[in-house]
Amino acid sequence: MKKNHLIIIAVVAIIALYAVSAYNGMVGAQESATTALANVQSSYQRRADLIPNLVETVKGYAKHEEQTLTNVVEARSKATQVTLDASTLTPEKLKEFQAAQGSLSSALGKLIAIQENYPDLKANENFKDLQVQLEGTENRINEARNKYNAAVQSYNINIRTFPKTLFAGIFGFKQMAKFESEAGAEKSPQVKF
Repeated sequence: MKKNHLIIIAVVAIIALYAVSAYNGMVGAQESATTALANVQSSYQRRADLIPNLVETVKGYAKHEEQTLTNVVEARSKATQVTLDASTLTPEKLKEFQAAQGSLSSALGKLIAIQENYPDLKANENFKDLQVQLEGTENRINEARNKYNAAVQSYNINIRTFPKTLFAGIFGFKQMAKFESEAGAEKSPQVKF
């Protein structure tokens, strides 16, 4: 009888140890994903902070392009109003965030295209410097989104593989949404003046 009790206690202890290890692994993967999301938001914030400087510089040289500049400012304003919270992140909220950021990216694309049409802007070092910073920021955003998607993939695999999926359900771990390309992203933007 004692041998059976010891076997049961050993099996329960092994399951408990595995449950603790699985839980800790899922928490670690979730934290990596939420940190990556915060890094994405930080990159978007850097862009939002940079835009007013870019707009002010360009305004001095492109008064006749006021509508484009106004569109950039409005898109920035809308983009900064939509925020993400890892605890309430849904695919719908992520799409809303992406749509706002996509509008800003489109407006910035038009703004950058101005330099190709107006040689005076090309000669302005301030504009060039800010354009380089903006391009670097866009690259940072892309890199941060890729890292976030990789962290979410790792987390989602972690909570969906057997037997961890059993513990994930018990402990309330849910799949996280990834950033996806926007509809029409495969087409080049059309800039018309």
